[in-house]
Amino acid sequence: MVRLILTSTLICLLATALDAYGAPRASRGRSINLVRKSASQRRALTGFDRAKAHKLAAEVKYGVGSARNQRRANGVDLLVNQGADQDYYGTIAVGTPPVTFNVILDSGSSDLWLATGQGSEDGISLFDPTSSSTNTVLNEPFQVQYGSGEVRGELASDTVQMAGFEVSDQVFGLVEQVEGSLITPPVSGLMGMAFQTLSSSGAPPLWQTLAESGVLDSPLMSFQLTRFNNDSDAFGGSGLEQGGTFTLGAVDSSLFTGDIDYQDIPANAPGYWIQELVGLSVGSNAASFPNTSSSFAAIDTGTTLIGGPSDAVAALYGEIPGSFPGSGENEGLWVYPCDSNPVVSLQFGSSSNNWPISPDDFEFEPLGNGSCIGAFFEIDTSGTSAPSWIVGDTFLKNVYTVFRASPPSVGFAQLSSSALSMNGANSAVPSATIGSVVAAVTASAVSNGGAGATDSFIPPNGPVGASTTIGFSSINGAPSTTSGVSSSPGSKGNGAMSTSARGLSAISISFAVGMMCAYLL
Repeated sequence: MVRLILTSTLICLLATALDAYGAPRASRGRSINLVRKSASQRRALTGFDRAKAHKLAAEVKYGVGSARNQRRANGVDLLVNQGADQDYYGTIAVGTPPVTFNVILDSGSSDLWLATGQGSEDGISLFDPTSSSTNTVLNEPFQVQYGSGEVRGELASDTVQMAGFEVSDQVFGLVEQVEGSLITPPVSGLMGMAFQTLSSSGAPPLWQTLAESGVLDSPLMSFQLTRFNNDSDAFGGSGLEQGGTFTLGAVDSSLFTGDIDYQDIPANAPGYWIQELVGLSVGSNAASFPNTSSSFAAIDTGTTLIGGPSDAVAALYGEIPGSFPGSGENEGLWVYPCDSNPVVSLQFGSSSNNWPISPDDFEFEPLGNGSCIGAFFEIDTSGTSAPSWIVGDTFLKNVYTVFRASPPSVGFAQLSSSALSMNGANSAVPSATIGSVVAAVTASAVSNGGAGATDSFIPPNGPVGASTTIGFSSINGAPSTTSGVSSSPGSKGNGAMSTSARGLSAISISFAVGMMCAYLL
């Protein structure tokens, strides 16, 4: 009976599923790569076990459920899809001289950390602070607790490069101990890309420092993610595939068609990239749920699935004949007939657009006998600052996504034929390289002491410049810088609750870390 499927790895899996702005120097931008976890590692856990791992990861990340006048520029980072849509990571360079590291890019958290020592899995590239002439150890402990383990170390600051931009004195965690196999090669850490108010270290995220300094063409970043979960060839070998494109400071017009539909972040949003989910439908049938604060959703690149209130999720599956809820330790998950191929659509804010999710993405895991586990699960965030919905890669693979700091908003657009052609494409995984720096700033010079999503980002007046795009790639093809990069039109696993000596408590780290743990344990 599929309802009774359960193993001792469920908790680890569940925790990992959700987890997943000085004077600039004139120079060319560069690309960084993101990678996805190997499919063989992904398939180590199957059925309810893997789905539960993703669910728990989201709960841990959001502290709920069982876890309770300058020259402007832009840059591109090529992403890697690891494990048939399990994770997406890119490359950063840290220190002097700069050394490259692969990190999960997580819009659902705000801390940067790298593995530095013992307790990390063999094969993980470790950051050595003694090898960098610009590294300063801050003598403040750094710790993050996950449902499947924890990371411990201390805070430091150093020079960090990403997509052609350089930030000096960027604060991040030097993780000396990684328990529970939270990361696996070739990933060495995680970069949070939400707002500073979620940072456990209290430091502004790198993207926010760049946006506040005014060196970006536009104060935004955009993602295009590829799909390989329906490609049987992705479930073998290294499991690394072309992952898509991350663009910092601009949007890439070659990757979407039509207008970008921006919807403002609601007032007093707690540091997440929040959207109000106002419509949920299966085909032409709408699933009813209250349009109140309970419909606020975090748009989270570091989470694989989609979690929401039990009544809304039940209403959704109620529109799919033959669906039934999991019970016991599988409670919160839902099973439906695979051959129903439901097309679920989401509607946000005041927009009239309904954004469909491919049936390939709605199907998370086949169970046999024609039954599949759905990608929507129940999550209870009541009594916390976390939003009621967590919208992860299940949805984001189907749209071009833009996170805009000024005004604070999230935009979606229809993917272009060029972007869609990357799904399942036989392309090479981009290699990590260190390019020329387009602009350099100092983190301490622009820190705003904890600005959140509702802060005003007002870049200085000046001409709009170029932008940098990060592309995701696959192990079978060759990476290339995407064309059509342009400035913006003028119009987040396994995270966890973390603490530092500064006495701040926040939700940090991406679900991808937890997911990796789930794969290995």
